[in-house]
Amino acid sequence: MASSVISPVPLPASSPRPAAGGPAQRWDILCRVIDNFGDIGVCWRLAAQLGARGHAVRLWTDDASALAWMAPSGAPGVRVLPWPADHDAPADGPGDVVVEAFGCETPPGFAAAMAGRARTHGRAPLWLNLEYLSAEGYVERCHGLPSPVGSGAGAGLTRWFFYPGFTPRTGGLLREDDLAARQAAFDRAGWRAARGVAPHALAVSLFCYEPPALANLVQQLRDGPRPAHLLATPGRAAAALAALHPGVLDLLPLPAGGEGGGEGVATGTRPALDQPPHPGPLPRAGEGERPQKAPIASQNGPQPLNGKGWQLSISCLPHCPQPRFDELLWACDLNFVRGEDSLVRALWAGQPCVWQIYPQHDDAHHAKLHAFLDWLDAPASLRRAHLAWNGLAAPRELPLLAAATLADWRACIQAARDRLMRQPDLLTQLLGFAGQKS
Repeated sequence: MASSVISPVPLPASSPRPAAGGPAQRWDILCRVIDNFGDIGVCWRLAAQLGARGHAVRLWTDDASALAWMAPSGAPGVRVLPWPADHDAPADGPGDVVVEAFGCETPPGFAAAMAGRARTHGRAPLWLNLEYLSAEGYVERCHGLPSPVGSGAGAGLTRWFFYPGFTPRTGGLLREDDLAARQAAFDRAGWRAARGVAPHALAVSLFCYEPPALANLVQQLRDGPRPAHLLATPGRAAAALAALHPGVLDLLPLPAGGEGGGEGVATGTRPALDQPPHPGPLPRAGEGERPQKAPIASQNGPQPLNGKGWQLSISCLPHCPQPRFDELLWACDLNFVRGEDSLVRALWAGQPCVWQIYPQHDDAHHAKLHAFLDWLDAPASLRRAHLAWNGLAAPRELPLLAAATLADWRACIQAARDRLMRQPDLLTQLLGFAGQKS
């Protein structure tokens, strides 16, 4: 079966913009990094989109290291600055809008400067708390509510809650103005050929933590009726694969300046393992056992797992800028994503996807996952996949990735994407909210 043709993002019915004549504003975005890819990724997207609309943005963060590869060229109108010390304030004062991302606390000196501006100018900066993404019911109830500050450096000010979300009564999702055009112009066949993905192969992207069902996924892809190509992102996804198959370590991209340091599959010349440390067959899919380590052939480019009748090749990808990550999702037939930012990008991609939600120690993420699946109107097989992938069901519950199953998942994701495209994007709503409250 030929790989599925990419379905470009449909153009929204209208392209909403800020009110005509709305003045450019100064925005401060405060970001403390917990998940290095998710927190800073969302904040950078917001900052870059604000800059593209003509606003001046300062992104304050305690860890900007990921931006070196996520946004190596920066963005017009955006400055990245180190997290302010507790008692420091910007020399030229706070911006017109101050965004606390994901509940990070505004430093006291910064908040005091905001209160001081209210006293001297008669108007405080608009103080927004940009919350985490969720499909749970409280999001619609709490979106846009005020929270008066009764104590501390910001006493007397009001902080407003702004909730991203999936429904018209929430703040929506980040979506670039040129997203549809970029996806329509994407050369999917060329991208796959350049990275050694066969035209008829099932291409699967892997961006994850340590999912309990990873061994079952690899087993399915290895023994399936169709050649498969697993494209693993750097970091925890590649490390999780290496825990199953140590030869994956030989596929990791070489450091910058060496072979394999660019985009695409790794082409380094490290010797691969000739024999598995623990010879023996991998268990059949569905048995839920941890597979024995298997060899990976010693050759450049995408590496096939070595064995009679095996159908799986693995590529370990280097870090890449955000637009290149979109292309990975567009090019693959199935995307395993983690966290909130990549989930949104997978929805815009319109290909089948399985989301690994950020785990919380009190298991609060369970309700969050179920709420998302309910909003998605996920078919039973896609729901089982999410539960197995997130450890809420046994790994053996991961459904077989049959063509008909993936077609059902694709139809579900594209229907959800169409619903989202009929809603204003997050930036448009945020600018409108700022205009109403300023």
